[in-house]
Amino acid sequence: MFSFQNTSLMNYLRKKSLENLFGKQPKSFENDQKYSSLFASHVFTDAVLEQYVNKETYNQVAQAVNKGSKINRRYADQIAASLKAWAMSKGATHYTHWFQPLTGGTAEKHDAFFDLQSSGKPMENFEGTQLVQQEPDASSFPSGGIRNTFEARGYTAWDPTSPAFILDKTLCIPTIFVSYTGEALDYKTPLLKSIQSLDNAATEICKYFDKNVTKVNATLGWEQEYFLVDKSLAASRPDLIITGRTLFGHQPSKGQQLDDHYFGSIPPRVLSYMKELEHSAIQLGIPLKTRHNEVAPGQFELAPVYEEANLSVDHNSLVMDLMRKIANKHDFIVLFHEKPFEGINGSGKHNNWSLSTNTGVNLLSPGKTPMSNLQFLTFFINTIAAVLTHESLMRASIASASNDFRLGSSEAPPAILSVFIGKQLTAVLDNLENVSKGKLSPEEKTDLKLNVIGKIPEILLDNTDRNRTSPFAFTGNKFEFRAVGSKSNCAKSITVLNAAVAQQLEKFGKEVEDLIEKKEMKKDDAIFNALRDNLKGIKNILFEGDGYSDIWIEEAKKRGLSHNQNTPDALTAYISKKSISLFEQTMVFSEREVMARYTVDLKEYIMRVQIESRTLGDIARNHIIPTAIKFQNVLIKNVKGLKEIYGNDFQKHAEVQLKIIERISGHINEINKGIVQMVETRKSLNKIEEEYEKAHAYCEKVLPFLKDIRYHCDKLELVTDDDLWPLAKYRELLFCR
Repeated sequence: MFSFQNTSLMNYLRKKSLENLFGKQPKSFENDQKYSSLFASHVFTDAVLEQYVNKETYNQVAQAVNKGSKINRRYADQIAASLKAWAMSKGATHYTHWFQPLTGGTAEKHDAFFDLQSSGKPMENFEGTQLVQQEPDASSFPSGGIRNTFEARGYTAWDPTSPAFILDKTLCIPTIFVSYTGEALDYKTPLLKSIQSLDNAATEICKYFDKNVTKVNATLGWEQEYFLVDKSLAASRPDLIITGRTLFGHQPSKGQQLDDHYFGSIPPRVLSYMKELEHSAIQLGIPLKTRHNEVAPGQFELAPVYEEANLSVDHNSLVMDLMRKIANKHDFIVLFHEKPFEGINGSGKHNNWSLSTNTGVNLLSPGKTPMSNLQFLTFFINTIAAVLTHESLMRASIASASNDFRLGSSEAPPAILSVFIGKQLTAVLDNLENVSKGKLSPEEKTDLKLNVIGKIPEILLDNTDRNRTSPFAFTGNKFEFRAVGSKSNCAKSITVLNAAVAQQLEKFGKEVEDLIEKKEMKKDDAIFNALRDNLKGIKNILFEGDGYSDIWIEEAKKRGLSHNQNTPDALTAYISKKSISLFEQTMVFSEREVMARYTVDLKEYIMRVQIESRTLGDIARNHIIPTAIKFQNVLIKNVKGLKEIYGNDFQKHAEVQLKIIERISGHINEINKGIVQMVETRKSLNKIEEEYEKAHAYCEKVLPFLKDIRYHCDKLELVTDDDLWPLAKYRELLFCR
């Protein structure tokens, strides 16, 4: 069925891939142990800590985790000794501070427990100072101008709210990462600050309903979409390896049209990969629950049980690292790019966000009594109000060069932020809005509680459907932020959401207190009136229809919602007065830190487009054009042969060949012309010093070249001999499992 007569690298790689598919399979991974018995076996959990330290030290850590208090340095040595003893019992030889810099990945510098005493005697050593703080070189990490390149000092500091774990015989200690002058250089630091701010504001509101609430946690459950591509085939695609997406490639005759991949039977080789991934993740305390085929061929999804937001973000970063390593063992590469294949659905990372109390209540889930449902409505309405107030900032939090290719592509939410809650809950809000202003009569209270608020649980039983075009949808007991990109760090968007909700809850609390004090209202009356006042504005962001339609674009504009279709424009929301005020009020960022993040994101955008355009030019000139010329020469030789046979009558026998020769020449000329113009454009744009202006110019003037040059390259793919074509094609990348 398959011929491998050609000895080119491409054909060799294709052969290796087909061996995996039809012949020699990688060793299957099997595990018969129950996940419940494996769960967190490589994690220094609270239960493990309690076994290793005395009660006083244990209480110190518990206070730090639950209340954010600092751990006294005199307890650090005991905790460090316990960590070392536990880690070495698991075979660990090294330790590292594990952090999440603004590169989008994770970072770690390993040090051995091994040390030498002054006498030269070898020993294993790990002290409290090494646990609490380290000083990695910060010079090569993005800082947005917070420090000069020659100023290398940065600090990592232990985050006790996220437990240490062992990976590849290394004790990994989750930490924050800050500059010498204290500004955040990572995603974790602002996330922790936003969590604390939200906890403070939400706990105060909860006390209207339950005095026993002393803590509110933001919770997060992410859904990670990704592609798997055969490693051998990927090796023939420099664009895939360098940029994470295919800059060339004609769509296959069959893609995802039949919807036959979605929830289909998982291929054995992929399933083996998934089993090993889940086994490793479970040992690291990552509660993976779901796996399935996604819509596009070669696309899959995994999802965990929801967790406290900081831990959940750590687990997502960790699982992405695991996915890359384990995929390599199974002869795959994993793609997190939001749009790795043209014309094929891209990948997102839906962030399911909610709030839970120390008393075990989900604040976005209705209860059995009108009072608990009033609490639900309070947090439900204020969350929507927060998203409306900062909708442009929410859009900025998911902006990236790669996510721009996905948003609004009839497969993912549009770039306009809207909230879906369903018709039934919309009716509930309408009824609440119609409550008379001022103090409620006993009859009005009874009617409101029994006929409106009391029926919310019944309403939600039939109101958990989702609008796939909604960027921010309520799905029964949580909000799902669907616009987040597959490769982004969850902390970026969750930090903004936490801060926005914290600010709104604080504002709501003041409104309630003013009504109680100035209008002499009872608590229930004040809450009802404050909720009704907030309802007036939030309808601008509620939308139940098709987010892809032109009608919605026009309607959103009338409602005053932003529509920033590219990253440079979207990012400007970060540096608006409203956004800076939000971050300063919630103590998440200083103005200097906000400006730094804005600069980092703009520079990353520019560099991503630069890298893609350079890669495209290199492949087109060094792979595609030479291959097209080689095939053109084959055709020319064929035409010459026909002329020898048929003489002057050869043209009618060589009509097709001559047309293809002409077509190839036309495409080669257009490709070369496009590359020359693209390079000259880049040179002129690189003289621009202001970051936004430069990023916007790259978006407007360089990106179109990528599309135009690709068009001609893909046309050459269609006419060139398959044996000569140097790049794995879509039909191979997507369907070879």
